[in-house]
Amino acid sequence: MDIEQPTNSAIVAAYRARTPGSAGLAEEARRLLPSGIAHDARHLDPYGIYVERALGPHKWDVDGNRYIDYFGGHGALILGHGNAAVNAAVAEAQAEGTQFAANHPREIAWAKAVQRLVPSAERIRFTSSGTEATLMAVRLARAFTGREGLIRFKGHFHGWHDQMTSGYSNHFDGSPTPGVMQSVAHSNILLHPWDIDAVAKTLAERRDIAAAILEPTGSSFGQVPIRPEFLVALRELTAKHGVLLIMDEVITGFRVSAGGAQGRFGVQPDLSTFAKILAGGLPGGAVCGRGDIMALLDFEAMQKAGREKIGHPGTFNANPVSAASGIAALTQLAESDAAERAEATAASLRERCNDVFRKHNVHWAMYGTSSGFHTYMSAPRPGEFDPFASSVEALKAMPEKLVGRLRLALLVHGVDTGGRIGGFLSSTHTEADVEETAAAFEAAITMLRDEGEIA
Repeated sequence: MDIEQPTNSAIVAAYRARTPGSAGLAEEARRLLPSGIAHDARHLDPYGIYVERALGPHKWDVDGNRYIDYFGGHGALILGHGNAAVNAAVAEAQAEGTQFAANHPREIAWAKAVQRLVPSAERIRFTSSGTEATLMAVRLARAFTGREGLIRFKGHFHGWHDQMTSGYSNHFDGSPTPGVMQSVAHSNILLHPWDIDAVAKTLAERRDIAAAILEPTGSSFGQVPIRPEFLVALRELTAKHGVLLIMDEVITGFRVSAGGAQGRFGVQPDLSTFAKILAGGLPGGAVCGRGDIMALLDFEAMQKAGREKIGHPGTFNANPVSAASGIAALTQLAESDAAERAEATAASLRERCNDVFRKHNVHWAMYGTSSGFHTYMSAPRPGEFDPFASSVEALKAMPEKLVGRLRLALLVHGVDTGGRIGGFLSSTHTEADVEETAAAFEAAITMLRDEGEIA
């Protein structure tokens, strides 16, 4: 929809009336950026909000509207916006220099901060993003095992590089998405995330599997959840067949617990990938794991072994400002109950919103793992839902128009969620934010009914 197009929707009209500054910026952005955005998740019809400042669990747009923020920096801000210790560390580092093109003390301290929380991190290599981390993890696995096959699970997201585009939100048959070569897509084996028997069968029949990679709490931070027992069984099967287990902890790392999902569930992978919280809300990622695998990046080790090392440049790997931010964030997570507080508030939010859905008799249900939440909009009964009774495709499928209108209605009432009416909580969210969010859902339901979008 063109952002100037008239509408008969009272929800859209209310949103436009509240956000004229964002509308103007969106119109300008469309002349410069594809769809006027820099990240697909920020796409919203007729346009998204433009934010100019944030603090704690809240952010303010260019029109002065305050929002309770559940986008959470795409999951990076478990300590909330503007954490004082992180800000101070960033300011100090930035004043000293943002790019030395040389080794620096903070990269050692950052690695130690990771090792303090993640026992499987025998060696660490920093990257600039989570996508780069998963790309390197797969390359390490293939080089170490001498095999090419990769087991992935339908719905699980591991970045946007060619290895990972099929089977996340579409192309569940494993066919390549636009711009990806058939040969690359076909090196992946897409399995159902709850079918451990299929994993066992695949590993028994094929000898070309280098690794299995997954999000350890399930697709999109539990939108399609998996049980911890699946994780344990997967670890046992991969170890039995000499296949590496890669845990993509880009979202779960330092959030499900201070030690990530592997710390919470006691399952140790061969390789792990991290980003988001790792760098305290700044750009930064890492791949880490067993020393013998990570040695493939080591000049001396590979020279001694008579092998070619894996090359890995990267202008902003272990950037000193990101390192400072990460050290400050990880230290707080190690020495406080921030992750636990975020999880407790998320549980409260899910309970209160389900109360609202039952009260208004809408067949929605809010569910989730740890400090996250997701909204399912075809629940058998209001506020009640077992995701394991559904399917990957059903859990991923959302009524596009209804979701869009609900997001706008929530924004009108001061709540910003992710594109699937889900999101992340931080340690700074409070019970007052929970109550305000529940009230926003009530108001949004009324608006949707008045508009005939729901019964």
